[in-house]
Amino acid sequence: MADPSSYRPKPGEIPDSPGVYKFRDEHHRVIYVGKAKSLRQRLASYFQDLAGLHPRTRTMVTTAASVEWTVVSTEVEALQLEYSWIKEYDPRFNVKYRDDKSYPYLAVTMNEEFPRVQVMRGHKRKGVRYFGPYGHAWAIRDTVDLLLRVFPVRTCSAGVFKNAARTGRPCLLGYIGKCSAPCVERVSAEEHRELAEEFCDFMAGRTGTYIRRLERQMTDAAEEMEYERAARLRDDIGALKKAMEKNAVVLADATDADLIAVAEDELEAAVQIFHVRGGRVRGQRGWVTDKVEAVTTADLVEHALQQLYGEETGDSVPKEVLVPALPDPVEPVQEWLTGRRGSIVSLRIPQRGDKKSLMETVQRNAQQSLALHKTKRASDLTTRSRALEEIAEALDLDSAPLRIECYDISHLQGDDVVASMVVFEDGLQRKSEYRRFQIKGFEGQDDVRSMHEVITRRFRRYLSEKERTGEWADGELKDGELKDDEGRPKRFAYPPQLVVVDGGQPQVAAAKRALDELGIDDIAVCGLAKRLEEVWLPDDGDPVVLPRTSEGLYLLQRVRDEAHRFAITYQRTKRAKRFRASPLDDVAGLGETRKQALIKHFGSVKKLRSATIDQICEVPGIGRKTAETIAVALAQAAPAAPAVNTATGEIMEDEEPGTTAGSSQEPVSAGTSDERRGQET
Repeated sequence: MADPSSYRPKPGEIPDSPGVYKFRDEHHRVIYVGKAKSLRQRLASYFQDLAGLHPRTRTMVTTAASVEWTVVSTEVEALQLEYSWIKEYDPRFNVKYRDDKSYPYLAVTMNEEFPRVQVMRGHKRKGVRYFGPYGHAWAIRDTVDLLLRVFPVRTCSAGVFKNAARTGRPCLLGYIGKCSAPCVERVSAEEHRELAEEFCDFMAGRTGTYIRRLERQMTDAAEEMEYERAARLRDDIGALKKAMEKNAVVLADATDADLIAVAEDELEAAVQIFHVRGGRVRGQRGWVTDKVEAVTTADLVEHALQQLYGEETGDSVPKEVLVPALPDPVEPVQEWLTGRRGSIVSLRIPQRGDKKSLMETVQRNAQQSLALHKTKRASDLTTRSRALEEIAEALDLDSAPLRIECYDISHLQGDDVVASMVVFEDGLQRKSEYRRFQIKGFEGQDDVRSMHEVITRRFRRYLSEKERTGEWADGELKDGELKDDEGRPKRFAYPPQLVVVDGGQPQVAAAKRALDELGIDDIAVCGLAKRLEEVWLPDDGDPVVLPRTSEGLYLLQRVRDEAHRFAITYQRTKRAKRFRASPLDDVAGLGETRKQALIKHFGSVKKLRSATIDQICEVPGIGRKTAETIAVALAQAAPAAPAVNTATGEIMEDEEPGTTAGSSQEPVSAGTSDERRGQET
């Protein structure tokens, strides 16, 4: 635990101007990012008597080892830079909203020649128009099914579209009138794009125009005694009205607005957002966050606005945003939103009328969301903390291991030996920090030597990073020195407090010996044996046995099982690549198309190997120089041993296209117990 006075800036060093500041820990990792109208006043508040600080703020300043700041011209620039740094550094003490579900959107791919209507999740793409989010994907499909009667836009995948264009036959939707079938040129690209534009206009709330137009067409058809056409138009009108009924009018003045409500307690907060377009609720979403810093409702609202609109521009930012509390000060946030939209955005608290009533509804949803979250994840944060404390107590550690790394070795009868490294921070997976290793130091099966090699390589990289960045020299680092050329965190830049190995006393001893050889003595090591779930420590003849109901044991099991899963996945990938290998893979400049042409022409690699250069030249696309290269490569490659049918003893011919003999035969033995365990999982 650091003393904040040890890194407190000297009087007069901090400027009295707007800016953004970063707190870093002892490993120079950014743990908190904040902005301030006056850097001097804000930073001074962190270095008062610890007893007067909020408990979470006290934890942050005692975890930090340094503070730095960047001066900007305006508070709007400070808001933008704060958002950028939070996304870049992912600080552990900043509020981070997490979606309580992955929300589906109705998307229209206007960036394609023939726009497609589909369900999309995840990050938004440029040139795609989105509507929603919806609570369920089936709600989108129901709406689209109704609207395709009137706006028969393409919904098929690229593969189905190309196949229909090749065969000249549309899919089923084209036959039943729910697709205009641009694949077979029933409509031109321009006509189909116009349909997609009309579909988007209807989804954006401009519904009256299309209803009135269809009603006129229905009346005209009836007057001309085209009763079948009039009946189809009547059904189309009914479909549109039914689709409209799915979103009841909530604001009579066709308002475009987002309503944000917050429900919170001392530890967590839930945010609910209603997206209202054209006076109708077009989408709803919610977030939940741990309050890892001392924040007010206004602060939570400001963070929610950054999360919502940080990547949005244009009409994606509505004209009006209604909130339960205004950020202080409100002007920079409002100016930032206006800049994102390109026109004035109103940010205010509703006081009366329909908007206040709707805000009360959003507030009730936020409260229900928080209650549901607490029911689902009861004592989740408390449980993780208790698990880390139990591990620290059982292993006699000085503090809870906030970063745990676990290693596992996987192979199949000594072939394709690989290792995995998984990382858990604060009891949660950190998948971006997972790493995979190929064992290079020796051939064959030796889990103990493999573990020693992996631990040595991982921590030698850590030491070299420390030495290269000058961390040992003066303790000062510039921005980006813990990041690679592409801005990602460098591999092995941060050390764990605990190393866990999958195995018993031999594996633990190997890991400890590797650390000792590197001169590292401040990282704890333990192993978790599968048979009795015993925890082994270096130099201890007896294991530590944690109670079966222990949260600490449960966390260690999760870490170990995740490392095992990751190792097995990598090992199987390597094995599959080896089984698919062919002598033709070593021929320079020979791609998949020509390899397939060779195998198709000769039938097998065995027959290709016995062919003359002139016969190889007969294959389309193969010249004499390439044929000579192929012949030399096949002559140098030793034929694999023939595959044997273990039931009959028969030697099977090499007739498997594109492979060497026996390459598809799996070994009979299931390999090590570790491998069998991974296959059963």
